This record gives sequence, structure tokens and C-alpha cells, in this order.
Amino acid sequence: MLKLSKYVLYDIVRSKVILAYTAFLFIVSFSLFNMEDHSSKAILSLLNIILIVVPLISMIFTTIHYYNSYEFIELMLSQPMSRRKILLSEYGGIALSLVSSFIIGVGIPVLLFSPDSVGFSLLFTGISLTLVFTSLAFLTSVKSRDKARGIGFALLLWFYFALIYDGLILMVLFTFSEYPLEKATLVLSALNPIDLGRISIMLKMDVSALMGYTGALYKDFFGSASGMLFTMGIMFFWIVAPLWWALRVFKQKDL
Repeated sequence: MLKLSKYVLYDIVRSKVILAYTAFLFIVSFSLFNMEDHSSKAILSLLNIILIVVPLISMIFTTIHYYNSYEFIELMLSQPMSRRKILLSEYGGIALSLVSSFIIGVGIPVLLFSPDSVGFSLLFTGISLTLVFTSLAFLTSVKSRDKARGIGFALLLWFYFALIYDGLILMVLFTFSEYPLEKATLVLSALNPIDLGRISIMLKMDVSALMGYTGALYKDFFGSASGMLFTMGIMFFWIVAPLWWALRVFKQKDL
């Protein structure tokens, strides 16, 4: 499995898309840190970009690469290798390449200009979102044989998590504004890895006061050791659950 992952990684590293993705992240990160007087302002601007771009690129690149590698996957299935090893090797190669791009593109500028808890939280969020949306992309790709449908469903998932979900939450909070929903928002935040990452970093930047009583509740919970473990556990669940589902579908799928 390790040899297959190395082959997949070597094939991806030569891709111009990965090189362009790395260069884009590095140029944007370096420019923001040089433009802003305080690193916290650059982190906040960079956060808004990461929460949109990283999930989108992870979903689209993973989906397209999976469909382009379909013949290679079929060839591997003819060899004495289990389907589990083949899919995990593909996932390992793609995830490692995307994470490496993020670490080079964002990690280096962050370590140079903001080597503190906020900077490391940003890196943790970016890496986690990369792995989460790579897993979701594998799930959508495995479930659909048609390339156009698979890419369309991946884009729909990204659109839901990045844009639609926040609108739905605001509608729920507005509709039931007369009820105490502060604790319910903790549960709702766990249903979207993008929101969870945004909240954890904003609390590190001490802007929870701008969020009113809900922000104070977030700070009391997510700022504690149990809250940090909760965040890491939910992110781990978002990584593992879609990948486990994709493995089950892939094992039973007639290729």
C-alpha cells in the first residue's frame, strides 16, 4: 500500500495544478502578511480565503483525479490487492500532496510572521479541512460512476458547507430567537467543519466579544481543554466517517 501511495503522490506532485495551488497560497499569504501592520489582521484575511479556497480545491482536485485514474484503479484491481488498500493508497497520495501544498503555501509564511497559537490554529484548521473535503470528494466519486455527476455533486456539497449552511443556521436562530438556543448552536457548529474551524480561530483571536452572549459561551467551551478535544474529535470524525463510507461503497461496487 505504501508503494502505491508513493506512486500516486509522485504522479500528483508533477501536476501543474498542485504547483499552481501551492504558488497561489504562498503568494497570497506572503502578500497579506506584508500588507498588514499586525499579523492578526493578516490571519483574519487569510482565514476568509482558506475557508473558501481550501475546501473547494480539495473537492475538485480529488474528484477529477479519481475519475482520471479510473483505468489505473481497474488495473490495480486485477492484481492481488484488496480494494481497501487501493482506495486508501489513492487517498493517502492525494491527501499528502494537498496537505504538503498547504503547509508550503501557508505554513511557511505563518511560521515566519505569526508563530503563535493563532497561527498554529490556522494551520490545524487548513490541514483538517483539506483532509475532510478530500474524504468527502472520495465519497462522492465512489458513489457516482458518471464524472460530470460526481463533480457536480462535489460542488454542491462545497456550496452547502461554505454558503448555504450559514444561511440555514441564521434562519433557524431568527425563527426561534425567543428560545434559549445558545447550547444548541454548539451542536449546530459541529455539523459543519468550516464553521467549526472559523469559530476556533476567532476565539483564539479574542474577537468573541463581538459575538455577544453566544460568543462568551463559545469561549467558555471551545477555549477549555475539553473544548479543544471536542474540536479535534469532531474534525477527526469528519475525516474518517466519509472515508469509511467510501470504502464500504467501493468494496461492494461493481466496476
